[in-house]
Amino acid sequence: MTEFGREYGDGLFELCAEEGLDERVLAELECLKTLFRQQPDFVRLLMNMTLSREERLSIADAALRDQVHPYVLNFIKILVERGAVSEFADCAEAYRDRYGKAHDIAEADVTTATALSDEQRKALTERLEKMTGQKILLKEHVRPEVVGGVLLELNGKRYDNTVRQRLENIRRVISGTV
Repeated sequence: MTEFGREYGDGLFELCAEEGLDERVLAELECLKTLFRQQPDFVRLLMNMTLSREERLSIADAALRDQVHPYVLNFIKILVERGAVSEFADCAEAYRDRYGKAHDIAEADVTTATALSDEQRKALTERLEKMTGQKILLKEHVRPEVVGGVLLELNGKRYDNTVRQRLENIRRVISGTV
């Protein structure tokens, strides 16, 4: 995450938290992040320096007015004015981090060889919540190369209980490199 993203995301969070809008704005930022990923031409248009600043601001206003809270619209306009629309994802990530800390929520990245079933997802979430005392939001990734087991990243720590890692540990023991 860039320093710009951290500074601007934190600033937006502080404003929204004071107004009790932090949850709503988080949801809108996540929707915009998806929209910007799906519509890269729109982002390029907002960053197109051959258009005047007023034209770019007008495009952002026309597209987003009445779709997002005025704070979010003004935030996007600030990014347009600064030529920093490309920093939006970092700003949204910083906002999400601050929201998580304020509400005692942790994101857990979980990688498995196949998609988790609803029962597995629920059991893992409950176990992690009990272990950490925090509400857990799972971000799931499926990568067949892990073969089996779970790779978990939570609160800056990595827990690798994959078959691939266990086989690597056995290989190191056999080869004497442990």
